[in-house]
Amino acid sequence: MLLTFNNVSQSYADRAVLRGLSFTLKQGQIGCLLGASGCGKTTVLRTIAGFEPITDGEILLNEVCVSSRSIMIPAQRRRIGMVFQDYALFPHLTVSANIAFGLRRIPDAVRDERVAELLQTVGLSGSGHAYPHQLSGGQQQRVALARALAPRPNLLLLDEPFSNLDVELRERLSLEVRDIIKQQGTTAIIVTHDQHEAFAMADVIGVMNAGEIQQWDTAYNLYHQPANRFVADFVGQGAFLIGKVLNDVQVEIELGVLNGDIPDNCNVPGCEVEVLLRPDDIIHDDTSPLRAWVEKKAFRGSDILYTLRLPSGARALSSVHSHQDHAIGEEIGIQLEVDHVVVFPHLAAPANR
Repeated sequence: MLLTFNNVSQSYADRAVLRGLSFTLKQGQIGCLLGASGCGKTTVLRTIAGFEPITDGEILLNEVCVSSRSIMIPAQRRRIGMVFQDYALFPHLTVSANIAFGLRRIPDAVRDERVAELLQTVGLSGSGHAYPHQLSGGQQQRVALARALAPRPNLLLLDEPFSNLDVELRERLSLEVRDIIKQQGTTAIIVTHDQHEAFAMADVIGVMNAGEIQQWDTAYNLYHQPANRFVADFVGQGAFLIGKVLNDVQVEIELGVLNGDIPDNCNVPGCEVEVLLRPDDIIHDDTSPLRAWVEKKAFRGSDILYTLRLPSGARALSSVHSHQDHAIGEEIGIQLEVDHVVVFPHLAAPANR
């Protein structure tokens, strides 16, 4: 493994920031720490980079311990590149000089070749003599990426790298940056609060809350097989409906009986549970005897996200093709198409979103 976290904790005075984090990242993978502000994700980057000590556990790079309670390898010896939220480019240096900043100890010809290669890689071949203020935000972020990649780091860290950009540019640039990182064969970790950004860039994602990783998994599994209620509620959109367990493979909700693996902690017949339904689990079907009423609608171009009121008064979400344009208050027919049954014990009132 290129990066290993073994039960890592970190505290400021008596305030715990990280609580027993454990995860691994393979060579060439792009990992992501996803979570709301204050969950500890940037602190994880700082401990990896060597900017912050840890109070327990250990951090390994290429199987070598770089941080523990008794070990603190200096940041400059870890061969880690970093891309910051505000680009942190040197305004008095040209684009080429910014990229070459970390290559001062190699021959000029080798340095110039590496700079030219990266300028081409990030799509700025003709901009080497420009200064940062002459570039757009997206171009400046590419320069920052090229500068971090120039020394061929063991690991690249990206701290909310696209948060200063508009939505359309952020989505496009996240895909481009992923391609560049993969082309260079670099291992990377990105920190973000944006799920779309995480899904677009990362091979594996850690959902964080209150200094803990709730689930370290692929985007597909986070969405369809969330490890707990927090992940289910945090990732994607959905609504929870009250259900009753019939047996260890079936649960009944007001819309019908669903077949799937019921978790061991709530598979007793008659047990009351909460069932997560995603917007793509409910489709429009005029011929269906199941009825619902449109409470809200959000046009999203190719589809419309409807908030539906069910006969019981519970609410669910449904994403349908935008040609099926229903009015607020309209009664429509619906049908379940659930491929992944996600069930949790009923501990409180259902949290419809």
